[in-house]
Amino acid sequence: MKIAIIVEGKTEKVFIPYLRPYLKDRLADRMPKVIPFCYDGRIPKEGKLQRVVQNLLAGPNAADYVIALTDVYTGTFDFRDAADAKAKMRNWVGEEPRFYPHAAQYDFEAWLLPYWSTIQKLAGHNKNAPSGNPEKVNHDKPPAYHIREIFEAGTCRDSYVKPRDAGRILRGNDLSIAVNQCVELKALVDTIVELSGTGPVRAAG
Repeated sequence: MKIAIIVEGKTEKVFIPYLRPYLKDRLADRMPKVIPFCYDGRIPKEGKLQRVVQNLLAGPNAADYVIALTDVYTGTFDFRDAADAKAKMRNWVGEEPRFYPHAAQYDFEAWLLPYWSTIQKLAGHNKNAPSGNPEKVNHDKPPAYHIREIFEAGTCRDSYVKPRDAGRILRGNDLSIAVNQCVELKALVDTIVELSGTGPVRAAG
């Protein structure tokens, strides 16, 4: 089985390599082919997203299912929250039962915040983690801003660079820690697990 994931390119490079082994540990011989379909910027909107999804589901190399993963915070205010992002992507694509929209609330870096002790070590600073649930850090100051701040304040003398540092944060850490703290990440994982044959798929958006 093939599952295509439409994702922003930098997220693919730093997240998919850690998502695959996490899934394989749970799915074993039911592990699907997880194929990222990457964009250099944000994933497409409206009719373009619909066309991309249709193309991925058609032809000799068609995917069996397509997942779209977007950040809620995209530098614009297109989405209020993850529920709004998923609802809009569902509306743009239309009634396609093989399509599952998902969103990182408010950006991918929310899924890194549970590893704050690792972030502190890499940054060389003891700044406290933002309080509360990682996915409650919002548009006013998205999670990536908090990570950038501690890197710039720390002895590493550098800013946070997603393609370089996100993988360093995840490396050696248990992804289930973030899955257990982040509802939207768990929803993404649940969709893939359930599509792989372990039970009915819960609606995403």
